[in-house]
Amino acid sequence: MKTLQGAHLRKPVTPDLLMTPSDQGDVDLDVDFAADRGNWTGKLDFLLSCIGYCVGLGNVWRFPYRAYTNGGGAFLVPYFLMLAICGIPLFFLELSLGQFSSLGPLAVWKISPLFKGAGAAMLLIVGLVAIYYNMIIAYVLFYLFASLTSNLPWEHCGNWWNTDLCLEHRGSKGGNGALPLNLSSTVSPSEEYWSRYVLHIQGSQGIGSPGEIRWNLCLCLLLAWVIVFLCILKGVKSSGKVVYFTATFPYLILLMLLVRGVTLPGAWKGIQFYLTPQFHHLLTSKVWIEAALQIFYSLGVGFGGLLTFASYNTFHQNIYRDTFIVTLGNAITSILAGFAIFSVLGYMSQELGVPVDQVAKAGPGLAFVVYPQAMTMLPLSPFWSFLFFFMLLTLGLDSQFAFLETIVTAVTDEFPYYLRPKKAVFSGLICVAMYLMGLVLTTDGGMYWLVLLDDYSASFGLMVVVITTCLAVTRVYGIQRFCRDIHMMLGFKPGIYFRACWLFLSPATLLALLVYSIIKYQPSEYGSYRFPAWAELLGILMGLLSCLMIPAGMLVAVLREEGSLWERLQQASRPAMDWGPSLEENRTGMYVATLAGSQSPKPLMVHMRKYGGITSFENTAIEVDREIAEEEESMM
Repeated sequence: MKTLQGAHLRKPVTPDLLMTPSDQGDVDLDVDFAADRGNWTGKLDFLLSCIGYCVGLGNVWRFPYRAYTNGGGAFLVPYFLMLAICGIPLFFLELSLGQFSSLGPLAVWKISPLFKGAGAAMLLIVGLVAIYYNMIIAYVLFYLFASLTSNLPWEHCGNWWNTDLCLEHRGSKGGNGALPLNLSSTVSPSEEYWSRYVLHIQGSQGIGSPGEIRWNLCLCLLLAWVIVFLCILKGVKSSGKVVYFTATFPYLILLMLLVRGVTLPGAWKGIQFYLTPQFHHLLTSKVWIEAALQIFYSLGVGFGGLLTFASYNTFHQNIYRDTFIVTLGNAITSILAGFAIFSVLGYMSQELGVPVDQVAKAGPGLAFVVYPQAMTMLPLSPFWSFLFFFMLLTLGLDSQFAFLETIVTAVTDEFPYYLRPKKAVFSGLICVAMYLMGLVLTTDGGMYWLVLLDDYSASFGLMVVVITTCLAVTRVYGIQRFCRDIHMMLGFKPGIYFRACWLFLSPATLLALLVYSIIKYQPSEYGSYRFPAWAELLGILMGLLSCLMIPAGMLVAVLREEGSLWERLQQASRPAMDWGPSLEENRTGMYVATLAGSQSPKPLMVHMRKYGGITSFENTAIEVDREIAEEEESMM
């Protein structure tokens, strides 16, 4: 590299761009900064990685319950409306930023260095989420191993962890049908297995006294981190191949569970509870907020994963098409998961002789208590239990791949010369550090810490980051300039739908979500346990810390500039000199001016001569330049 730089310094000002490729001699035109960074080995790698990232545990244990409690089939109206207003536009915006620049969540803020703190906030949020998300994967591994037996350990009472309240909720049949059980005064074996054996929560007095480390959970967490490390060992080249399995196999298992579920007696009862439209719910603000929250968190916007994945694309990858495939596919998957879950819950309801709403739960309670209990009522229960938890494992892993790849990519893009050659070692160090930080989650009171992280790590802070990103790109960088960038990259400009959402609808909706979450704030709780005031304060500070990253980043950016405060703000908000496509051959149009030797009077024409011919994308660049010239003339 030094030899090439020395040769370049000895050349005149412009001849490098004026020479044809055959005149360049032995100079390698393919030497570029992004070559060391890596790329997807195929277009399908990116698409499957995005699907695996978005389709996660929340599709199985959160969407069905939210739909059921918010109007059933009527919930699909605000759900798809919020998908159109927030989900699809923000998804496309994040992909466009990553693909255009080929940079991670930190370095991408060359677009406007004043807002680099938003990238740092992304990393803080995704780091905290990755710590507890892998603990959930560890729980799944625990149940996966426990299913490898002839009789499921949570099927019966009488074990050392059971109490006198334990009752096998299997229903009692009489001559006139099922006799209803009084479930309120008893505890199912699956619930005691989860709380007293897996978590051993009785060994903790609360979040302030977590108790001893559970060695079996500690080993499961270690295995989870080893799996994640091995899959991201070579960056997207390895994780891009693993997702061929982890992103597709869950659909096969989901289909098997769906077919098995709908053929069970009483399945229609659960599906009816799940989908019966209750349109009066649409008159309440809660339903619209719930729909927006489900879209917001389900697609993973703002975590940096989408931006990171897109940064490994080729410059002209059709992310417009991919946006609709992933977002609509994610929505359809959530709906199908609801059928699979509630058909089994309907069967469970009929067996127990109780209403569906007494067995339906959201969150980990569904995955680790209710559904395992339902599996014990089926023939070949260990087989179906293994399939269910293997599905959860594959759903969770590819989301975790994205979290880790986001962190590693962001830091290595900031220090490429030091970290890119040692990316595997750096990835290993990140995994070890996060494993050690997650050990508190393997204690007797680890669930209290997990709930605190889940409630606050990616709550209002994430909304602030996404709102800031949206406003910085559309208002500070400029919606016209951003659309020109997309025009150069994809060959067409985003239509009025995307512009309206980016400028007004998406930020306004997110702001309403933020205000609603603050007004409706409720302290964290786990079952009957109420968190102490210091824990609540710690959680709030956790969320505020990510928000404070943004003004802190602004302060650093302003201090690096010179002049008055207003001049510093203006300079820090402008794109950096090297902002634009990462590869030299993609720097057409207005970005040719940033190429070495661009003092040539017609840099675009010389650039095309250097790389050979005029393609449709170079024609696009010429059109963009003509538009810029016309605008400048009209302003004079």
